[in-house]
Amino acid sequence: MKKLFPYLLLLTFLLCSCNQNNVWNQQAEKKTELQLYSKVPEDFIPRKLTIISAGDSLTEGVGDSTEKGGYLPYLKTRLESEKGINKVEFINYGVKGNRTTQLLKRLESEEIKNNLAKADMIILTIGGNDIMKVVTDNLSNLQMSVFESEKGKYITHLTRILHYISQQNPHASVVLIGLYNPFEEWFSGIGELQKVVTDWNAAGRNVTAGFPNAYFVPIEDLFANSGEKLLYKDHFHPNDKGYELIAERMFDQLEMNALPALAKTAKKEEK
Repeated sequence: MKKLFPYLLLLTFLLCSCNQNNVWNQQAEKKTELQLYSKVPEDFIPRKLTIISAGDSLTEGVGDSTEKGGYLPYLKTRLESEKGINKVEFINYGVKGNRTTQLLKRLESEEIKNNLAKADMIILTIGGNDIMKVVTDNLSNLQMSVFESEKGKYITHLTRILHYISQQNPHASVVLIGLYNPFEEWFSGIGELQKVVTDWNAAGRNVTAGFPNAYFVPIEDLFANSGEKLLYKDHFHPNDKGYELIAERMFDQLEMNALPALAKTAKKEEK
């Protein structure tokens, strides 16, 4: 991995210059296998949805010129256009720089714990800072084996997060947004970078597959060789257009998976 070292040194310098708040949101390996489309029932009575968004700077909305929460306002508009939804309330717990261990601790706080129990859906962006910690902690001797070892810890932490959420609210849908590679436009020829991204996204996908109400939303292809400027001026976080595309992808996935599930849950509650 010697040839990767100079590039990672440069990337680390750039990240540190942003006060350690920039998230290395990586690219997943391939699109998720879409489930068969299940329409929201015609008799689904319009309802209010309460959605908790938690995680790192993508949830906080770093790079969003409007400072309204990145992808959240775009997703809110799309969800409220659905006939079965009359209002969506987002509770944003995004904190730039957060890793999986930090997110788990925050979820256990009394405020967030109480809101988890009331939520219809929880959306997570997490993992990019876990990878960057591997880089900064092992910069002088960075090997692929280190990423592989730390990936195991990431899987453990992410599993605990989803398990904790399911304990607080077994009926809520949980959505994990995939990672993308913001360095694609600079170092698209560095295969090691892409392999790290691929492996960690596959791990996230596999963890969500183990929970019946959890869904993985891939966004890597939105940023890979798009030919469109989708990153903020820091070259790491999405810009307004990038966040809008993330919201569109999320809505498409929710429409196929989580929204029909919520409709079924609502009908059971009515009975």
